[in-house]
Amino acid sequence: MREYLDFYIDGQWVKPAVPKTLDVVSPATEEVIGRISLGGAADVDRAVAAARKAFETFSRTSREERVALLERILAAYQARLGEIAEAISLEMGAPMWLANAAQAPSGLAHLMQAIEILKGYGFVENKGTTRVLREPVGVCGFITPWNWPVNQIMCKVAPALAAGCTMVLKPSEIAPLNAILLAQALHEAGVPAGVFNLVNGDGPTVGVALSSHPGIDMVSFTGSTRAGVQVAKNAADTVKRVAQELGGKSANIILEDADLERSVKGGVRSCFMNSGQSCNAPTRMLVPRQRHAEAVAIAKAAAEATIAGDPNAEGTQIGPVASKAQFEKIQGLIAKGIAEGAELVAGGPGRPDGLARGYFVRPTVFANVRNDMTIAREEIFGPVLSILPYDTEEEAIRIANDTVYGLSGYVASGDPEHALRVAARLRTGNVHLNGAGADFTAPFGGYKQSGNGREWGEYGFEEFLEVKAVMGCGES
Repeated sequence: MREYLDFYIDGQWVKPAVPKTLDVVSPATEEVIGRISLGGAADVDRAVAAARKAFETFSRTSREERVALLERILAAYQARLGEIAEAISLEMGAPMWLANAAQAPSGLAHLMQAIEILKGYGFVENKGTTRVLREPVGVCGFITPWNWPVNQIMCKVAPALAAGCTMVLKPSEIAPLNAILLAQALHEAGVPAGVFNLVNGDGPTVGVALSSHPGIDMVSFTGSTRAGVQVAKNAADTVKRVAQELGGKSANIILEDADLERSVKGGVRSCFMNSGQSCNAPTRMLVPRQRHAEAVAIAKAAAEATIAGDPNAEGTQIGPVASKAQFEKIQGLIAKGIAEGAELVAGGPGRPDGLARGYFVRPTVFANVRNDMTIAREEIFGPVLSILPYDTEEEAIRIANDTVYGLSGYVASGDPEHALRVAARLRTGNVHLNGAGADFTAPFGGYKQSGNGREWGEYGFEEFLEVKAVMGCGES
């Protein structure tokens, strides 16, 4: 049992204004593994006041001072890497191999990017007799999710620190333990009091207090589109900057000239990664109609070979989904897919064989899915793949774009130029060609109801800067 009942405010661990606790539950065992406090508006007020006070000095620190600070944070994070990976696996169910290989190290990647960008970034630019200055946006409110928890925290915290901002973080109450460890690392690294503050809580209390607070200059939110809409409404009255990374229903277009076996296997693996709990997962696989049966057979075999189980067991490929609520939502959508006439070819309702407890979902594949079916429209956020046949390339592009979302896309082709031409027509913020992985230097974010703004790399760094024009600075 890990008990963390204090919040990190103004450089100290402090008691909540009103005591109220929440159990942290292991999704693999359904047992209580920790306990946190849930904050309220008074705790947010205290944290924002600390951040506003700290901004007066931290915003004026030099590039060199912030580089040195980030390098100390990098060292402190590195020292806790194994502990952070263990916490993530325990609280949200990621297999230990994934926690060690990607979940925890992603935080290091964002820190290293922030350091590299800060070292060479041009904060001052002369345009004739006008000087353009790029300055920190101010006090930031961060609301982060449970699916890639420390990744989503550090892709906000690292560039914000690099830019000279101060901040208040509300991590997901479902997976809060990694954020506590991060706060401890930041304290050890000597982050000045008030620059980074952490208040645990739920969306309707701390989330609302943070996104509507007049002392917050920018709110950066990662989560569902439904919650993102509410955050934007909360923020509107104070006209603060809002950056959102929201839901997705990404299409994976496998073109006629693609290596079908490789592309389908890779698509299934990408869809099921992290138990399907990635906003950019390729959940709609589009295949040529004449090769639909062949693609389905490949996908069925790949799904049936996917081992769901104990995150600590050797050979486990996917762990549980993160919570009971998530498990029940996914079960309902699988049932909806069957009811609406999609062809269930692998998996289906219930837990995988041999797993009597834990929020484990059977790796599931539906075939002959139409794009108007619920499972093709809604973000399931579980290991559930829909295969949609298409007759022409034009139809495939139309189906891919026929969604309210626009976060990511995938294109497979034997001709890279062909893949690139199709990618250019997808209304999404990211496109992966032939199984290409993530790039921490590239902008990450979406079109349409997948959000606004960008994270990662230089584009993410610039989200935390205001632009000021100073006229009359001398001869051109």
